Amino acid sequence: MVRAVQRVVPATVNITTTKEVHRRVNPFFRGDPFFEEFFGMFVDPRPSTRHSLGTGVIIGAERFVLTNQHVLAGASEIRVTLSDGREFAGELLGSDPETDLAVLRVETDENLPGAPLGRSDDLLIGETVIAIGNPFGLGHTVTTGVLSASNRSIRARAGEYHGFLQTDASINPGNSGGPLVNLDGDVIGINTAIIRDAQGIGFAIPIDRARRIAEELIEHGELIPVWLGLRLQDLTPGLRDALEVRARSGALVSHLFGNSPGARAGLRRGDVVLELEGTRIQSSRNYFEVLRGLTSGSAAALRIERDGEVREFQVHPEVFPEDRADELGEILIGVLVSEVGGRGPEKPGAAGMLVREVVSQSPADRAGLRPGDRILKLDQEQLAGRADFRRAVSRLRGRRQVLLLVQRGQRGYHVTLGIS
Repeated sequence: MVRAVQRVVPATVNITTTKEVHRRVNPFFRGDPFFEEFFGMFVDPRPSTRHSLGTGVIIGAERFVLTNQHVLAGASEIRVTLSDGREFAGELLGSDPETDLAVLRVETDENLPGAPLGRSDDLLIGETVIAIGNPFGLGHTVTTGVLSASNRSIRARAGEYHGFLQTDASINPGNSGGPLVNLDGDVIGINTAIIRDAQGIGFAIPIDRARRIAEELIEHGELIPVWLGLRLQDLTPGLRDALEVRARSGALVSHLFGNSPGARAGLRRGDVVLELEGTRIQSSRNYFEVLRGLTSGSAAALRIERDGEVREFQVHPEVFPEDRADELGEILIGVLVSEVGGRGPEKPGAAGMLVREVVSQSPADRAGLRPGDRILKLDQEQLAGRADFRRAVSRLRGRRQVLLLVQRGQRGYHVTLGIS
């Protein structure tokens, strides 16, 4: 165990961030909840600074540091301190709040030690693990425990997260972003979360997933959405009985896009998705929550039920092709659109997309949209042309509703469409 710690501690860094915060103030009545709420709109124009602590681990030989997104969120300044006391500035390269991962670069030309990255697909429940971090700003601290479970799902205010490793190795505030290590001294996870008021329950992102996401963040600065080409609907008791599905939970494939990863893998309309990458699928929303943690260029394990039999497929997620967003918009929203100005190139400064056709019985049809209406905003995305429309539509996968700003004649109005 000592040798394992010695392999990773040099590559484990303390992260200190500085954030500017604007305090809301009540200039009149203090202590009264009603007035506190009413006067909450007053903001002190004098910003103050707040310092936060976290942990990260150096990966590779390019001075990249992998950590949690929430460690760096809103940071105006990042400082990185190594175990030997050297301190450097850090530059954020990319982050993704939906997977809570981020990558920064240490601003130095000095050689820095990198941590050996292991695998998380062959872990055994009960094996000894080591958590290294910076709890409560105390500096490098080592705790030990066992791997309690895998493929755990946890719910937080920001959403639901899936596929976590669970451990009873002590993880405290400040440990976020630090490495979870096996007895060989290989990093098998990135420590992320704890359950408040619980003892011996901590969670880490498996290193196989963290490695894939880190590569995308380094290359693109963000996690590029992928798709399998499936449109799903919740498996209700009525559907389960009508289709004679044995599974008690899952999501039904209601539409399969042609020439998509799912179609090429052999999936069919009517299949029931049971698991994606080892995580049990409870609903269509749950499926997209798991999908958002996948990246292109790797295989994903998919388990389905078809004709009463359970089958397994290997599907290769691909970056969602924006040129298929028109087709997706027709299916999800129920509109066919064109750029303002007709078939020719978009007029400079023209706003919105013109509704050319409304699909009968679609969400748009039920909401009363008509040909000739102009969609100015889609889910807070200002539409200036087809590229904006496609980008906004591609983000709707897994959503239950979308807000549109529609112009009809000289009047504009908001409408919410249910797209589940």
